[in-house]
Amino acid sequence: VTDISDGKSGIGSPGIDQIRWLRPVRPGDQIRVKVTVTDLHASRSRPERGTVHFDYQVFNQEDKLVMTMKGMAVFPREGAGDK
Repeated sequence: VTDISDGKSGIGSPGIDQIRWLRPVRPGDQIRVKVTVTDLHASRSRPERGTVHFDYQVFNQEDKLVMTMKGMAVFPREGAGDK
């Protein structure tokens, strides 16, 4: 489990590549999300930014997989603007 409360935020998203609903999710369900970073790309035109690709898995309270998604987001790159 990774703590993402370090203050780094995405600055946009080019979109979602794929989303699959495998089971219904109903009011009152408790869900949890597992996110895996699958790829990183530095921007050629804006070296202070990079694209992060993610795989998402969403599970219900019975630990059954209910949704999968492949997406991406743009983040500032650490140290890219440092002089």
